Amino acid sequence: MTTLSKSCIFLFFALLISCGDSAQKEEKNEAQEAVTSENIEEENKEKVILFFGNSLTAGMGLDTEEAFPAVIQEKIDSLDLPYQVVNAGLSGETTAAGRNRVDWVLNQQVDIFVLELGANDGLRGIPIEETRRNLQAIIDTVREENPEAKIVLAGMQIPPNLGEEYTRGFRNIFPELAEKNNVELIPFLLEGVAGNPSLNQQDGIHPTAEGYEIVAENVWEVLGPMLGERE
Repeated sequence: MTTLSKSCIFLFFALLISCGDSAQKEEKNEAQEAVTSENIEEENKEKVILFFGNSLTAGMGLDTEEAFPAVIQEKIDSLDLPYQVVNAGLSGETTAAGRNRVDWVLNQQVDIFVLELGANDGLRGIPIEETRRNLQAIIDTVREENPEAKIVLAGMQIPPNLGEEYTRGFRNIFPELAEKNNVELIPFLLEGVAGNPSLNQQDGIHPTAEGYEIVAENVWEVLGPMLGERE
């Protein structure tokens, strides 16, 4: 074999090895970039706050953008906090119906679960213990399917139409469940709004857009500190 041929063969293998090293380096760099990209994406990923409730959450009689979950989202955006609000309110929902529906809404990852149910039970005179069991079952389901999720329970009160004993018992469901399950409590969702004609629609039950601004403040008093609200 001539010296020139030997030189060509040597050069060929040298180039082959060099290309292999370059390919390995390129693959390594691509892998590192992918990991870095995933890390950045994970850091920037918005967390989910799911409002699970009835017509008060859904914003019955108004545009969805005027309901209190949308007002909360505006507040979050103004503070540049990494949370996305999901309005899972359904008009007419009772605690029993919510108990049957909760599995479906938990198909997504939820970081904070705000439970706003019970008002329709109270208006229909559903036995207090039944309402309590259903709310407890919903809390249990959330913890089973999303163990890391924080839970907020929205307290509710009803007019004394069904008697003082029922009214008091119904009101006490919420703080008692909050204490039992060690979850955050909004003492009364409609504080400052209920019973005020100027802040409610003609049915006297559902807030106006102005009323929902106050409801959102009631929610934010509890929710804000959980999100790391900036002073």
